Amino acid sequence: MLLADLHLGKGEHFSRNGMAVPQGVQDDNFSRLQELLEEFEPDRVLFLGDLFHSHLNDTVETFAVFISTHPEVSFALVMGNHDILPQALYNNSQLAIHQPPLRESPFIFTHFPLAVPDPDFYNFYGHLHPGVKLRGSGKEYLKLPCFHFGPSQAVLPAFGAFTGLALVKPRREDRVFVVVEDEVLEV
Repeated sequence: MLLADLHLGKGEHFSRNGMAVPQGVQDDNFSRLQELLEEFEPDRVLFLGDLFHSHLNDTVETFAVFISTHPEVSFALVMGNHDILPQALYNNSQLAIHQPPLRESPFIFTHFPLAVPDPDFYNFYGHLHPGVKLRGSGKEYLKLPCFHFGPSQAVLPAFGAFTGLALVKPRREDRVFVVVEDEVLEV
């Protein structure tokens, strides 16, 4: 299972700095992750960066407890720009740590998109928090997170709640799948 940009601890980080944060942001992240593990029963979960949002906070312990309750799953992280916790915390966790890029033919996993695509590997990455704007027949519109697949690279939506969106402009040959509540639909 591939997931990107959980940004665990972001709500706590923002609250500590005086910003209003919706209640239950972290609980929602863990609940959705638990539901996915139960539904799909993966052998491995690979996080494509930004598992944690910032510096040390209580969410690190919560995550450690969470993964310890799933010994049947191998958890791994391809480091992202927000994964800045002390190295000892990563080393002492049950989380396999990979510096990008992680090559597992025919794929290459990174947090940032490859500047120059590798013709021998299809690149999965995160970082961008992609979304699309869908317009209705009137002036209404809806912004939704999406999976954006191009010919050589795919960007995954941010899994974490409270992460925001960056609108993408798909090309004709691209495939885009939006996330709507509990469904993924091609648009």
